[in-house]
Amino acid sequence: MAHYKSFEELEIWQRARIICDDVYNLYLVSDLQKDYGLWNQINKSSGSIMDNIAEGFDRDGNREFIQFLSISKASCGEAKSQLYRCFDRKYLEPQEFEDIKRKMEECKAQIAGFMKYLKNSDRKGNKYD
Repeated sequence: MAHYKSFEELEIWQRARIICDDVYNLYLVSDLQKDYGLWNQINKSSGSIMDNIAEGFDRDGNREFIQFLSISKASCGEAKSQLYRCFDRKYLEPQEFEDIKRKMEECKAQIAGFMKYLKNSDRKGNKYD
């Protein structure tokens, strides 16, 4: 974490931001606008992926960062489940569904890998320097 100055530099945050944007674009071009409850849920959970990465990073300690990454990973799973509901309700085409789902799965795996890296790191975080 020492060589990163901001959460915006983290590839996991950048990927999460793309997912959030993809979800918003889905809202703009589909009938999801008519299903406010589902839209509100998937918008919040996709935003939570990137927001928890940012908040955890700015806590400046690996233990806290890992905790927030865990929340982010869970939000990714939540958003993926909601994406299935969007697909089942015909708000997106199969290719759109597969593309966003793949991005969510890749982001979730990358978050898990980063958590493992931080757990095995001897460095505790910026606030301990």
